[in-house]
Amino acid sequence: MNPGDEELVASARRGDRRAFEELVERHQQRAYHIAFDFARDREDAKDLSQEAFLKAFTNLKNFDGRSSFYTWFYRILVNLCLDYKRRQKRAPADTFDETAKNEMEPSHQPQEPRSPDQQVWARQISLRVGQALDDLPARQRTAFVLKNHQGLSIKEIAELMETAEGTVKVHLHRAVTALRQSLADFV
Repeated sequence: MNPGDEELVASARRGDRRAFEELVERHQQRAYHIAFDFARDREDAKDLSQEAFLKAFTNLKNFDGRSSFYTWFYRILVNLCLDYKRRQKRAPADTFDETAKNEMEPSHQPQEPRSPDQQVWARQISLRVGQALDDLPARQRTAFVLKNHQGLSIKEIAELMETAEGTVKVHLHRAVTALRQSLADFV
């Protein structure tokens, strides 16, 4: 029987590095995908997820168990991702104009080759969606990404964002409304 996260955290706090490695193995794939949803760059997503695990490891002594390890860790990750986005806005922003095959995750790759017209259209949509998401206020974007890209429940998002479920619903509603307005000419 596999130990739960709480047992692994307790072992890791006692100095068992293997226990923390098990926590990393359990959560690394999902952490990477969340980071990729924010960064839209493979290397930055790897860096962000690794930084989140490092931060969790160094702060494990401060984990008080009021929330699950999963919630605590993903809060660290999301905060790092939000900081990353803020830094990107201050720096000259690279647009999301890399070709889909160079920047998109393999799971997002098309199954059949696209015609040149389809490639141009896909690039335009990709640019527009990326810009629309970037234009959302941070909390709306976070709620939207966690719900629609990661499939988290309203309750899980509320725990991660340390806010009420009703507030998450408001953020989601406003994000969807803003995205619809921003992308109206593509529909």
